[in-house]
Amino acid sequence: MKIINAEVFVTCAGRNFITLKITTDDGLTGIGDATLNGRELPVASYLKDHICPQLSGRNAHQIEDIWQYFYKGAYWRRGPVTMSAISAVDIALWDIKGKAANMPLYQLLGGASHTGVMIYCHTTGHTIDKVIDDYANHKEMGFKAIRAQCGVPGMKTTYSMAKGKGLAYEPATKGDWQEEQLWSTEKYLDFTPKLFEAIRDKFGFNEHLLHDMALPPDTD
Repeated sequence: MKIINAEVFVTCAGRNFITLKITTDDGLTGIGDATLNGRELPVASYLKDHICPQLSGRNAHQIEDIWQYFYKGAYWRRGPVTMSAISAVDIALWDIKGKAANMPLYQLLGGASHTGVMIYCHTTGHTIDKVIDDYANHKEMGFKAIRAQCGVPGMKTTYSMAKGKGLAYEPATKGDWQEEQLWSTEKYLDFTPKLFEAIRDKFGFNEHLLHDMALPPDTD
């Protein structure tokens, strides 16, 4: 089964999403995601200029060989751009493998080990009251695990809250200067327990709560 084409698609719904489509001579296609938050377009270029031209003619079943070729073939290995690009190739080839076997991919990887999986959603707000309202809306949708994030008083921007609900929060947004501020671990640690306390007071202790905060790279 030979690869005859590899295409890169850049779509935008508030921010860029990068999709790789690989086609074989048997007519099978595989889809892989290569989105790298905040630096998506370099991955698209990496795929178009370096990866896709070298995929043509290769055996789509030799997934490990192809991965090793692209990983070791670059002088500078690893890094988010390289790994995002070759991971999309890996995902697309496994997609093709499952279609060729005419079975779901999880069957090729040993079969199902669960009958279901709990997923979580994002609930956000610039104030605790806004978070509570958003939380209630997601509970009505049926979510059992909810990730809560809130603007921190005294800090102008907070991860996922900088540009308004529903808008992109990655630092590279179509050429705009990213906003800079001094991060305050003290303000964050003082405020976050209050957010969780408010949610517990409103919805009880049977909620599955998650919280995520991406600290600046130079933050210890």
